[in-house]
Amino acid sequence: MRKSWLFGRVVIVTSIALGLGVQANAEEAGQTPKSIEQRFEELDQEIRILKRKRELEQEAAETAKKARPVVKFSSAGYSSRTGGFSLESADGNHVIRFRGIIQADHRLYFDGANDIRNRNDQRAGDLNADGFHEASDSWYLRRLRPIMEGTLFGKYDFRFRPEFGMGSATVVDAYLDARFSPAFKVRAGKFKSFVGLERLQSASDIKFIERSYVTNTVLPNRDLGIAIHGDVFGDRLNYAFGLVNGVSDGGNISTGPEFNSRKEFTGRLFATPFVNDDSALSGLGIGAAATYTDVSGERNLNFTDTTAADSTRNGLPSYLSEGQNTFFRYSSAAVADGVRIRVSPQAYYFIGSFSILSEYAQVIQDVSLTTGGSPPAGGVGSNTVFTPNSGKTLHHQAWNVTVSYFLTGEQASFRGVKPIESFDFGKGWGAWEVVGRYNELALDADTFKNPAGTAFTGGYADLSASAKRARSWAVGLNWYLNTNVRVALNYLETRFDGGAGIDSTPINAAGTNVQDRPDERAFFTRLQLAF
Repeated sequence: MRKSWLFGRVVIVTSIALGLGVQANAEEAGQTPKSIEQRFEELDQEIRILKRKRELEQEAAETAKKARPVVKFSSAGYSSRTGGFSLESADGNHVIRFRGIIQADHRLYFDGANDIRNRNDQRAGDLNADGFHEASDSWYLRRLRPIMEGTLFGKYDFRFRPEFGMGSATVVDAYLDARFSPAFKVRAGKFKSFVGLERLQSASDIKFIERSYVTNTVLPNRDLGIAIHGDVFGDRLNYAFGLVNGVSDGGNISTGPEFNSRKEFTGRLFATPFVNDDSALSGLGIGAAATYTDVSGERNLNFTDTTAADSTRNGLPSYLSEGQNTFFRYSSAAVADGVRIRVSPQAYYFIGSFSILSEYAQVIQDVSLTTGGSPPAGGVGSNTVFTPNSGKTLHHQAWNVTVSYFLTGEQASFRGVKPIESFDFGKGWGAWEVVGRYNELALDADTFKNPAGTAFTGGYADLSASAKRARSWAVGLNWYLNTNVRVALNYLETRFDGGAGIDSTPINAAGTNVQDRPDERAFFTRLQLAF
């Protein structure tokens, strides 16, 4: 602006001088000279024209700049909305980001089994003397997820995230999130159910290599449907309510159609009452979540007459140990038959370098026993016949407590960590975090009894094949070389109640002759790249 002012004044002074010279020449030639006022008006008009041309040139440059896309890269962590490579419009209203996560794991078992007793002989393979497979040491590509996400028109977020880890290809997330306001957002597609606290934490930010029993065995994983969510009262309360297809405990729905048309309702309220305060309680969060549905499963007859996908159509789950080995399965005659309710109080607290996260979950599940057989003549009707008086309401529960502390002084948070200094030989050693966890899963004793509930004779599950309780503790060390690279080391132990009968001896009515499944002891490692 100052340069333009000086330029105008120079032009005026120069023009006046030239004008006086022209006037003197005109007088000498006998011409009628122009008045000074006329000269000023002409010069003022010329200056206005030059100024307008300059403005037009600037406007054209600004228009071209706005139309030019901006390419960026941010080293912000995987859980950050700004991380990864991005292509965005100059005004920031349209953004496409390309991100990813790679997790290479190794599982080393000192003790443990990777199967349950009494599986179908044709599928069991080689068993040890106790009737188990020994847990297998192996490398895993746990997660391999390229991600495309972004924003359109400043408020419509989208995410598409496939998964190529664990030897399979699937779609993990595919949804649209419309942010009409901070207090009202609508999400539709396949996404994490707004239920579990640890589940809503990014896979790159969880403290341990695998999530707890609450998350992996009881509460839902991902589902297809629609949800409304938002933050109110100055971000002090987050709410989310959804209508989804519904999955069994710990389930992750496929992107295909479901076999049961009954939907599941989900709801969650989570309060951070001191989040904006300069208080020792600013890192406190507490809430509760619940799900409700009425589901009727189908009988899984056998592995000959049904497809592999049919094994999940009974509406009931199998449960994994802390070391990711199956230790519980329902019997092939059991099916979901009625109401399924889940409730989960949850909380976390972050202060300085310390954090604690805890969740409890209970699932209330109606089940029944069925008889099998071939479909009716002509293939019309159902081949699932319920055993009279076999309906039962089972209550399974799990809980966990996880604590962590940064030895190098970083600020603990729910979403990622930024090391005070990145790893560089002789200059910095990154961030170091120690973690500990205790978690437990307990199944209803009626699961293993006859329908009358009088004897452990294997009603809905076999106590000699499936354990009724798992108690696990784990410790770990996380080394964050920088915001994007982490090395994790976990040691874990699990003890079981039941799950190992005495050879082929039948279970007595009191269930006292059932041995416990072998303890599980393992060492997990992970190398993670997330951007």
